[in-house]
Amino acid sequence: MTYDLIVLGSGPGGYPAAIRASQLGLKVAIVEKENLGGVCLNWGCIPTKALIKSANVFEYIQHAADYGIKVGAPKVDFSGMIGRSREVAGGMSKGVNFLMRKNKIEVIMGYGKLLRGGKLEVTGEDGKKDIHEAKNIIVATGGRAKQLPNLPIDGKKIIGYREAMTLAKQPKRMVIVGAGAIGVEFAYVYASIGTEVTIVEFMEQGLVPREDADISKELNKIYKKKGIKVLSGTAVETVDTKGRTIKVNTKNRKNGKEEVIECDVVLSAAGVTPNVENIGLEELGVKLTDRGLIQVDEFYKTNVPGIYAIGDVTPGQALAHVATAEGITCVEKIAGHNPEPINYDNVPGCTYCAPEIASVGMTEAAAKEAGYDIKVGKFPFSASGKASAAGAKEGFVKVIYDAKYGEWLGCHMIGANVTEMIAEAVAARKLETTGHEILKAIHPHPTMSEAVMEATAQAYGEVIHL
Repeated sequence: MTYDLIVLGSGPGGYPAAIRASQLGLKVAIVEKENLGGVCLNWGCIPTKALIKSANVFEYIQHAADYGIKVGAPKVDFSGMIGRSREVAGGMSKGVNFLMRKNKIEVIMGYGKLLRGGKLEVTGEDGKKDIHEAKNIIVATGGRAKQLPNLPIDGKKIIGYREAMTLAKQPKRMVIVGAGAIGVEFAYVYASIGTEVTIVEFMEQGLVPREDADISKELNKIYKKKGIKVLSGTAVETVDTKGRTIKVNTKNRKNGKEEVIECDVVLSAAGVTPNVENIGLEELGVKLTDRGLIQVDEFYKTNVPGIYAIGDVTPGQALAHVATAEGITCVEKIAGHNPEPINYDNVPGCTYCAPEIASVGMTEAAAKEAGYDIKVGKFPFSASGKASAAGAKEGFVKVIYDAKYGEWLGCHMIGANVTEMIAEAVAARKLETTGHEILKAIHPHPTMSEAVMEATAQAYGEVIHL
């Protein structure tokens, strides 16, 4: 069968691209080798948030007395937590299946490989091969857990994020290698239910090293209070898995201090690797970057006519919402529309540990390095009435403005539900809103979101509640 578009991969980039293409009148098929929704829906964004919510509830109950409520001592049902997470993911995957039917998108299950002449070979579970044709093909095959040379994932003693969501038994001790979003989220989940957690991070800044330094410093402080051990600026030299316990040999990069940490399981959270192998890219001559990512233009065309790529296989940020935006932009261009290219400087990042982290734009260090004369404001949630009432006083909102024109250069948050607040900064920056306009926009009281206005007021010397 010949289609206007075949999408290879049904993750948060692939399935929205297919739906938007169908809305625009294209005849569409989508190819998926495992589960509709891809890694994000089945093994990433959604099920991890379900686990995090279970951890949140356990913490709420432990602190019920702080709110004047008496309850018995809670117990963790680890298999119940895992089961709920898988149920949530399964329900969402069924939802994507419904959307495919609703939008008359052909779902082809199997492993897809690009062939010359706009063809795609799909191998089913039974080994049967079928050839499909399309005027356009979008590669949206996503990524997988990155394997470090000295940390080979065996799925039992050294695990990736998939195994971390489906462990049969709660480990007593866990070492997490990597302190990015994946690492700190799983650290929160396991530490909150009683696992002894140690995080080893290669970068000197420690936790969430890509975030503004103040955010990293705050999370380091909070995690230390939670009893999570953080070894920053530290490399994992070797991992010995031969005995009953695992021995992780680490070395501090600055002072050379070596330490051996014993644990039951090691979680490798060192990032993701693009799924670009064995899908026909080499045979077609599709160009890759030196990092092994697919080279694309601003509308996601590769160097091979009719072949496009979006999401984690391309050089943009490896985030679900980025993949979605790329997919929609790509198909609108294919359909003859004139979409605006994505501004990658205005992409929000969210980390769902507790407290949450959300940010967009430049860090303070980056703004200074770029030569801006800046105004910086910070408002702690300890001064927020809503945060006090909610018992969520940890964290702050930090804003960075250009002193000359009031351009909103960056916004960085750490606190309860801040991932729900960052969209204000994203929309305002998109509209080129100035600091003075944010300051004079009335924010409702009492809310967590008024901390954005208060931080702006602090930057301009007009803060009331500090």
